[in-house]
Amino acid sequence: MSIDLKSLTIRNTHDHLKAGDFSVMELVESCVKNIEKENPELNAFLEIFDDWKNQTEEAQEFFRSGQADFLTGIPIAVKDNILIEGKICSAGSKILENYRAVYDSTVASKLKKRKSILLGRTNMDEFAMGSSTENSAYGLSRNPLDKERVPGGSSGGSAVAVAMGGSLGALGSETAGSVRQPASFCGLVGLKPTYGSVSRYGLIALGSSLDQIGPFAKTVGDIEILFDAIKGHDPLDATTAKVLGSDSLPKDLVIGVPRDILSQPGIDKEVLKNFEDSIARLSKLGFHIKDISLPHTSYSLAVYYIIMPAEVSSNLARFDGVKYGLRKEGENLLDEYVKTRTSGFGKEPRRRIILGTYVLSTGYYDAFYNKANLVRNLIIDDFEKVFADGVHLVATPTTPTEAFKIGEKANNPLSMYMSDLLTAPANIAGLPAISLPSGFTEKNKMPLGLQFIAPNFREDMLFEAGKRFLGEND
Repeated sequence: MSIDLKSLTIRNTHDHLKAGDFSVMELVESCVKNIEKENPELNAFLEIFDDWKNQTEEAQEFFRSGQADFLTGIPIAVKDNILIEGKICSAGSKILENYRAVYDSTVASKLKKRKSILLGRTNMDEFAMGSSTENSAYGLSRNPLDKERVPGGSSGGSAVAVAMGGSLGALGSETAGSVRQPASFCGLVGLKPTYGSVSRYGLIALGSSLDQIGPFAKTVGDIEILFDAIKGHDPLDATTAKVLGSDSLPKDLVIGVPRDILSQPGIDKEVLKNFEDSIARLSKLGFHIKDISLPHTSYSLAVYYIIMPAEVSSNLARFDGVKYGLRKEGENLLDEYVKTRTSGFGKEPRRRIILGTYVLSTGYYDAFYNKANLVRNLIIDDFEKVFADGVHLVATPTTPTEAFKIGEKANNPLSMYMSDLLTAPANIAGLPAISLPSGFTEKNKMPLGLQFIAPNFREDMLFEAGKRFLGEND
């Protein structure tokens, strides 16, 4: 049978592989041919791993021996900040251009055990700093639905990999919506798991209290398969939880709509109309809709852009020309640091390092960093109160606008930062959230997304609501 990569899901591909309709080799060869055709223009993949044929043979053997599960033989693209032993992991930066990982991240290890095909590494904003994948040191990525537009960031390469038919699933990472936003811009499903439900061991850190690895796929069912594969306690990551959620699903799900967030400036009229249409659809499907207030959530973006740069300035201090990657010789140690970091980091990392160093400096630590953490607690309290008041999920649009034109916001960092307006609250509060395709804009026919946010460790409620919204039967 012919292999239509743009319509195949992980679940039905497994059925085809099990039935022998096509082999793992035929499936992966189709992906590779598609990447060779599309990638020169889209720039989603930075590299196709040279051992993909060996991985394919091992996966086929799992089918022959009856050990295969849903992810066996499934091509998965991996963001360039997730370590895979022996492979280059550059985080989209020149400072790590030739760095090869010496161990597997926990998520890569878990997928390898299932004999998934780790097909290649995908483009990203440098050190995951950006909302468009225009900040990569290896060139920008393009949206496959309109090549003059961005795919979203920072995990844009992983989103494009799935949308273009280069893989059936992908891993990205988030600090403020970097999985959900590109999923929305490219018409996919993207999940930001609860902080602590997926190990960050082997993820190059950006903001350690915000970072989370999350999957991309075409359906909620596929996202659930990927999440189940990578979740769980990890003794190598002390922030992972030992017990995940286990309560049964509520009989009737109540969805809260935070009208105060939706009244903020900067949200496009077409986005708001699509959101109201989605809420009406949810009501028809039997969900109970309730207006709620999250009074401190409007400060999420301000809090994020204080806490994140502060953590960036600490995390990126390790890239000094001595421990990892690029090294520029200098007249003395300080000169070596300066030359290495000046030539190795791009404009956006340098901007955030300077911001972070400033807010952590003597005299400003209490005024900015400590105050941001106090407001962060108020935002967490807002969510806890609405969940305690009988709301099961909070719904918002995923992004304030459709995918914007390449270069449109490149010279306006504040405008670019506003792209995270609706996704940042979930990262600030550590909550799980999902983006679902919810239709298209009327004028430009670009995809839009609906976001659900759930209480900690209740990804099951996200999956249940998402499947019903998209009409998935499994």
